[in-house]
Amino acid sequence: MPAESAVDHAIGGERRARGGLDGGAGQGDRAIAELAQHQHGLVTREQLLEAGLGRRAIDHRLQRRWLQPIHRGVYAAGHSVLSAEGRWTAAVLAGGRGAVLSQRSAAALWGIRATTSARIDVTVPRWRRPRTGVRFHESEVARDELTTLRGIPVTTVPRTLLDLAAVVEPRVLERAVEQAEVLRLSDALSLVDLVDRYPGRRGLAAIKAILAAQCVGSAITRSELEDRFLALLDQAGLPRPDVNRSVRVRGRWIEGDCVWLPQRMIAELDGHAFHATAAAFERDRSRDRVLQAAGWRVVRITWRQLHDDTAAVVADLCGLLGADGYAS
Repeated sequence: MPAESAVDHAIGGERRARGGLDGGAGQGDRAIAELAQHQHGLVTREQLLEAGLGRRAIDHRLQRRWLQPIHRGVYAAGHSVLSAEGRWTAAVLAGGRGAVLSQRSAAALWGIRATTSARIDVTVPRWRRPRTGVRFHESEVARDELTTLRGIPVTTVPRTLLDLAAVVEPRVLERAVEQAEVLRLSDALSLVDLVDRYPGRRGLAAIKAILAAQCVGSAITRSELEDRFLALLDQAGLPRPDVNRSVRVRGRWIEGDCVWLPQRMIAELDGHAFHATAAAFERDRSRDRVLQAAGWRVVRITWRQLHDDTAAVVADLCGLLGADGYAS
């Protein structure tokens, strides 16, 4: 969705609903309220002029403090206390048409990294005069790198991570990437696609290192993952489970990857290819909840954990299965 679409939709809807304004106070106030409703309580002078309010009508409302200036030409309608979304929206509106929330601020909106920065990051297609509390970044952002979240024009998650790589340390970026995975935030245009699209961007080395680490186990088949896990159990002297065994829980049959009936424990072997979609993620968690409520213990083990953290996996399985020790 284009960055200005939420604004244009509000203006267009106002025009269609009234066929223009006659400048009356009641109609003017309704126009302001309807515009602000789509923008976390904010409007711009440009929008009000386009919606039919005259300059004197706008200035009159500013004098009455019904419109509260936030940035030059950006007003809060009927209030002065802004939510986080309101502050982000005001900053984007201050950037003009084509402006989008980006970098640290976009990461905060997406929920992949909190920020304590006093300034809000906004990417604009052309130079803008500085605004207090706003950090403008002049750059073209392709349409497939833009979206709208909670009514706020913002860079997509992959583009946000690409921009973030240029302004934060690699370890901070890695945590943001991991959080995006946890929240199952993805886009048709992936981070890998953007690395290819922008080969000279600052921070690409950190992104490539993170992507390379994520590739561990990505091409592993289910049977290879099971074979690796069973071999680990044999090496540790732990009892073998029933593989792909179904158990009856609350009148339904649920299949587990590795099932220990005496211990009422199930190990699910997670690979990128097996649990990659948001729908699969939700189904897996719903299934785990049902099993745990019925007294089963469910653990999830990834190929990366088997590959990089073998000793910890074995130690945890010993505790869960009641084993006294394991072979080194």
